Amino acid sequence: MHYLTSFITLIALAASSQFSVANERDFWLVDEFLEQHPEQQNISLTFAELVRLPATPLNTPPLKPVKIAVVYPANQISDYWRRSISSFESRLKELDIPYEIHPFLTQTPKNDSLREQAKEILTAVNSGADYLILTLYKKQHQSIIERLISNQKTKVILQNITSPIKAWDNQQPFMYVGFDHVKGSQLLADWYMDQDLENKDFGLMHYPKGYISKVRGDSFAQYTKSNSNYNLVSSYYTDSTRQNASDNANNMLIDNSNLGFIYASSTDIALGVSDAISEHKLQNKVLVNGWGGGSAELEALSQGKLDVTVMRMNDDNGVAMAEAIKLDLSGQTTQVPVIYSGDFVVVTKDSSPEKVLSLKKQAFRYSGISHQ
Repeated sequence: MHYLTSFITLIALAASSQFSVANERDFWLVDEFLEQHPEQQNISLTFAELVRLPATPLNTPPLKPVKIAVVYPANQISDYWRRSISSFESRLKELDIPYEIHPFLTQTPKNDSLREQAKEILTAVNSGADYLILTLYKKQHQSIIERLISNQKTKVILQNITSPIKAWDNQQPFMYVGFDHVKGSQLLADWYMDQDLENKDFGLMHYPKGYISKVRGDSFAQYTKSNSNYNLVSSYYTDSTRQNASDNANNMLIDNSNLGFIYASSTDIALGVSDAISEHKLQNKVLVNGWGGGSAELEALSQGKLDVTVMRMNDDNGVAMAEAIKLDLSGQTTQVPVIYSGDFVVVTKDSSPEKVLSLKKQAFRYSGISHQ
């Protein structure tokens, strides 16, 4: 009980501070990290090829199941998390690794507060897991993860983050795995710039303040400012829900009559912005992007409700986590890269059904095209 109290107190202190893990100088981008740690380059390339190849079963499986705790958000329209776990389990089975997965949900109606999320994570830690998979998108989560890394009893895999925290340089998590948010945002910026829109003003819908809002939102704004004549005239921080994004986009469209596009930082935000654009009857006049290219976004693209998205080769994320555990169990932990960053493809509403189907087969090779 004392440990729980001190743990929650630590989170409360972090919440009241002004420190942000997403400050430009607090983390490395993928390329920056590889420049600082050149020994990681070949390890990363070799591992990426391993992820693309068919599974090779473990020579000597462990006698007892590997215990894995997974903490992930439950309230998102995006199927990224569900697909990641599905592909992760499928690859573990192909690798002949016996396992037990214990899922823990955050951001449910019962534990939407940071304090309740901390309790949920602590429950996962106390489950006796060999590996703990969780994400980092609120600045206060850094204190939680620092505690876990220093504990060293459970190996931490940070999912959906590919930017190593500088403060952890001497003791990084077991692995960062996901898709480079900055790269994806720049691909979307390049697409918008290629359209050479008549209306140069645009709006930006942020994720809640923290890591994701920096690497998806701020990076997009900075890159666009440096490389185009587009003007950011309005931005909102959302609570990441579809309804809140729709409400904010409605206000943005009322206040700004000449927007060329609204940049959306996630699936839920994109669909909310699309709702507002439709309500104002501005389809094809004000463009909006998706972010991630999951099933909901691809369906919206096919219906003309979104104009473009950057599609993650989603299942590579789960495969990478499984292959990292295999290397660890095989005594080859040094061959696990600090970062695994998967591939992106830009998809538009004009992409042919044949192309989209081919990409779905690649991206969802384990979780299935019709996975919900």
